[in-house]
Amino acid sequence: MTVAPGTELGTHTVANQVPPLDGFDPLACDPGLADALRREGAAPDLKALALAVGSAEYREHARLANEHEPVLRTHDRYGHRIDEVDFHPSWHALMQLSVEHGLHAAPWADGSHLARAAGFYLVSTLEQGHCCPISMTYAAVPALRHSPELAERYESGLAARTYAPGLARPETKPGLLAGMSMTEKQGGSDVRTGTTRATPNADGTYSLVGHKWFTSAPMNDLFLTLAQAPGGLTCFVLPRVLPDGTRNALRIQRLKDKLGNRSNASAELEYSGAVGWRVGDEGRGVATIIEMVSMTRLDCVLGAAGTVRAALSEAAHHVAHRSAFGALLADQPLMQAVVGELAVESEAATTLAVRLAGAVERGETAFLRLALPASKYLVCKRTPAVVAEALECLGGNGYVEESPMPRLYRESPLNSIWEGSGNVTALDLLRALARSPESADAVLDEIALAAGADARFDRAVDQLRSEFRDPEPRRARRLAELLALCLQGSLLLRTAPAEVADAFLAGRLQPDGPWRTAGTLPEGVPAKPLLKRVTPAL
Repeated sequence: MTVAPGTELGTHTVANQVPPLDGFDPLACDPGLADALRREGAAPDLKALALAVGSAEYREHARLANEHEPVLRTHDRYGHRIDEVDFHPSWHALMQLSVEHGLHAAPWADGSHLARAAGFYLVSTLEQGHCCPISMTYAAVPALRHSPELAERYESGLAARTYAPGLARPETKPGLLAGMSMTEKQGGSDVRTGTTRATPNADGTYSLVGHKWFTSAPMNDLFLTLAQAPGGLTCFVLPRVLPDGTRNALRIQRLKDKLGNRSNASAELEYSGAVGWRVGDEGRGVATIIEMVSMTRLDCVLGAAGTVRAALSEAAHHVAHRSAFGALLADQPLMQAVVGELAVESEAATTLAVRLAGAVERGETAFLRLALPASKYLVCKRTPAVVAEALECLGGNGYVEESPMPRLYRESPLNSIWEGSGNVTALDLLRALARSPESADAVLDEIALAAGADARFDRAVDQLRSEFRDPEPRRARRLAELLALCLQGSLLLRTAPAEVADAFLAGRLQPDGPWRTAGTLPEGVPAKPLLKRVTPAL
């Protein structure tokens, strides 16, 4: 039983404070998610996961996992090299929640990518750090399938809904997790400049020597990595524990001291003769790994949309319970305009993310070639601005560490950097367009489904067609942004309530705009119903 805190403090009475946002149903205040899933023809049972995400218990796990950061132990007390990372119990609770709900690799075996995407979005509203190993595991399977023997060895463990932390031979564990180890000091996103060397062994394995500057989730069971083999840059899989039960020579040098995502361990790694198995052909490392990158980019969009939704929930909840100048903040027109526009931004991001997941489910490769990098570019880049506006709605109460808002704010730039920052993603779009010109028709056909519904939208689509006719690197960001906006506008015009679509278009595609800060929508756009639509109910 919870005992209420004291409110009569002798010197004053504590009043006009917002109750904790605990025990709410995140599905009930997120009609955009339900509408998007319905449009895709999916009706996953997310009730149990949603109740956990909105519960006081798991919200506290999210706080504790970030407050008590992972700790690296390179050696044991006797001086033996162990390269292990210790985590707070709340980290393990979050991991277990996501694994048991199949948000890692389960869809490759027995599930729906759409259902998994919706679940991943929900847990992203709860805590982002643990989503990294979940995402890596999901993305590893299509890359591993370039080598059927390796896929057969690992895929059932990766898809298993059992969370099994700790070191052991992969073949003996009831559940596996995968990581990714690509970038190096001298190259960053330019993975072709990697200097890690892979020397063939007589038994078909390779010995890897080199370093990796950013290794996601170093506590996972196996890693996909790139190294220079005799035939060129090649993809390899390296288990932490070898078939004979010995530790592989993966040496964790240190953990990164990051701006956000602090519950998750990101490491600098050295391979000192580590044993790896080749995935795909020699010299085809980038082609092999690109499928993994595509899947993690999908999760970047889902994770960013989840972060936006989390910030919106905090802001909407706050203004629904906080009074100022004689009235609830939620009843004051300017606050309605601000939070209402954040609600539109959230719904546009969520709708687009679910559409991408549906394309993965149906194998719409041509559509994804352009839609995925463009969506990753815009949704992830908008997230910090949206979270900052939401934080401001809470004022000073949102700027202190007891609030979830500082954690969300530190988290907000991550997905824009992960798997290719803005320039990299926008240029990837141009490369995809050059290799597969038909992909432009695929996205334009999707956008055209809303043709004639709104003059502002039609004008933007004409501008997009013009950009497609003369794509240039200097304008790659403009093309990515315009493409994503047109996709969002088309989806909202077709599926969202009229007030949501109108507010979206007014704020982004208005001829005398777009307006750059929230709360500056043109006269006549009703904000109150937008706010009411997304406010959590306790």
